[in-house]
Amino acid sequence: MSYRELFVSTFPVFIGFEKTFEEAEYVVMGVPFDATSSFRVAARFAPHAIREALLCIEGYSFRSGVDAVDLKIHDMGDLQVSGDVNETLKRVELVTKELLEANKLPVMIGGEHTITLGAMRSVGGNAAVVSFDAHLDLYNEWLSLTMSHATWMRRLHEQVRPEKILEVGTRAVSKEELDYARKSNIPFFTTYQIRKDGVEKTGEKIRKLLAGHERIYITIDMDILDPAFAPGVQNPEPDGLSIGMFLDLLCSLCDSRVVAFDVVEVAPHYDMGIAALQAVKTLYEVLCHIEGARKKG
Repeated sequence: MSYRELFVSTFPVFIGFEKTFEEAEYVVMGVPFDATSSFRVAARFAPHAIREALLCIEGYSFRSGVDAVDLKIHDMGDLQVSGDVNETLKRVELVTKELLEANKLPVMIGGEHTITLGAMRSVGGNAAVVSFDAHLDLYNEWLSLTMSHATWMRRLHEQVRPEKILEVGTRAVSKEELDYARKSNIPFFTTYQIRKDGVEKTGEKIRKLLAGHERIYITIDMDILDPAFAPGVQNPEPDGLSIGMFLDLLCSLCDSRVVAFDVVEVAPHYDMGIAALQAVKTLYEVLCHIEGARKKG
């Protein structure tokens, strides 16, 4: 059975330029799952809100010089998730595996951050992971759960063992997580450090750490942004990045080595769609920069 059969169709958003699955190079899938969320439980509604916001944003990227209408993109719809986190992760893993085997670049719209673990189980350990997130998500256990939005990165490090893990935008951590990150040699870049060093210097440091890695997975928790720019996220944290600084840094890392990426943790009911709009802008910029890098060879 093809795991594409587990998807529910959604209303069309890439009107006029969406390709068939067979023609597409980039395949979007929504994962409306937030069963382990511990503060705001609303990311299950994010795939719909993000698709709705897609209808009102133009796709041309001045940063890359690429227009999204030139992308070969297909939207599979929303994955039918389970209330059980392990079953949902299994479904994400199997669908991502199928997409990669079909030479597609998976674009996942969450949903809570736990779903990234499912995707990375298919990408495998021979890849570097760059996580844009206010939190390290390195707890061993959170609210009696060992598999949740606050523990998924630790499970990733233990189970998948990617070649490199980089965390960017850090500003909300515990001593337990700091100790684990340092013991496990997981570099993290705080928002304070990023603002102090500047985007260009920070980008250079990250690119140096990624040198030699042939495959990169990028995961974007929208709480990377300061709540002034994206109030509607599941775990908002003050002292974040501005949308401009974030996009400049993110786009400087998007090259042809990116094999998949996701955007997660939007909670659309809390801000009248502002965070969903930022998520759409992020999706378009990442896609356009990857496309530009591919064209350059």
